Amino acid sequence: MKTYDYVIIGGGMSADAAVEGIRELDPKGSILVISSEPDPPYKRPPLSKSLWKKTPIEKIWLDTEGKKAEVLLNQSVTHIDAEQKIAQTDAGNAYRYEKLMLATGGKRRTLPFGEDNILYYRTVEDFKKLHQMADHKKRFGVIGSGFIGSEIAAALAMNGKEVTLFDIGPGIGWNVFPDEMTAFLNDYYHQKGVEIVTNVKVTDVEKTGEKLRISLNSGDSYEFDGVVAGVGIMPDTQLAEALNLKVDNGIHVNEYLQTSDPAIYAAGDVANFYNSLLGRRMRVEHADNATQMGKAAGRNMAGAGEKYDYLPFFYSDLFDLGYEAVGLLDARCELVEDWQQKYEKGVLYYLEDNRVRGVLLWNVWDKVDQARAVIGMPAPVNKEMLIGKIV
Repeated sequence: MKTYDYVIIGGGMSADAAVEGIRELDPKGSILVISSEPDPPYKRPPLSKSLWKKTPIEKIWLDTEGKKAEVLLNQSVTHIDAEQKIAQTDAGNAYRYEKLMLATGGKRRTLPFGEDNILYYRTVEDFKKLHQMADHKKRFGVIGSGFIGSEIAAALAMNGKEVTLFDIGPGIGWNVFPDEMTAFLNDYYHQKGVEIVTNVKVTDVEKTGEKLRISLNSGDSYEFDGVVAGVGIMPDTQLAEALNLKVDNGIHVNEYLQTSDPAIYAAGDVANFYNSLLGRRMRVEHADNATQMGKAAGRNMAGAGEKYDYLPFFYSDLFDLGYEAVGLLDARCELVEDWQQKYEKGVLYYLEDNRVRGVLLWNVWDKVDQARAVIGMPAPVNKEMLIGKIV
């Protein structure tokens, strides 16, 4: 049985960043990355953004092996013996470790019907499949108007496809943006050629000849050449649960990103961590957190002993509009809107208990650090203090 100083389970951006973090402090320690995916670690955001704007796919690869790590693909860890420090895979292989990291990410949420007819968009293989479909097919249905759904609908429309977007709510970003802004975005998407069907529930997706039919609870139905869903993920905590690690909306980690077993760390989409700036635990499914947290976990596995106190940001591209955001964005919060040009450029502040909990920078760039400083302002915070704070 081969022994490694570090074993990382999962082959995403957190895993690659952990290798980088380890290498900053330990240039010689042996590292094994075990991934269930057929592809080596890659950047995930381009899958719904720049790859649809002719960026070469070669640009997404992270070259984890170039950081002197072994990468094992197409294998899943099925059992961990924490006492003996052994990880076993579905291929019958076993590896001993000194430190282990769980970067298992999330499992796709799926709809309870027509699974074979729906592309649940998440991986580079999904991109290749959808891109190939788009080369020779015209009409696409997209289920879900959240982060992935809104970006994929825009990407397909920008590539000349006829797109209809279905959502259970009132439209684009309805759980994040104020109502009037969602209405603006619905109209904006419509002008760009995307039909938005709101406040409906998809009840079935079935194959009819060469087409796919989406049926709704309203009784209406639509036919498409392809159907894509972006309905979120669930943290993949199966291994952690089998180890009796603390799990609640992800794997709980301490300020050093250790689980309840100090030899086992966790990072990325699957990790639930405490952020002192917000004063609460959170789990973040975005690239910035994946890379920053993965790197911090890697450094701590190599002995850094550094607290992870970073508040990550995220961003999105919606045709010619875009944003960066930091903290907690929830349309149910008290909102302070500071527009330079309404719905074209401005800053939204999300308040809770007289403190700023989140900041949306709408077509305002390179101000994330200022946004974090605003979130750090002591209570009470009011509208007058925020107008013109970030420009």
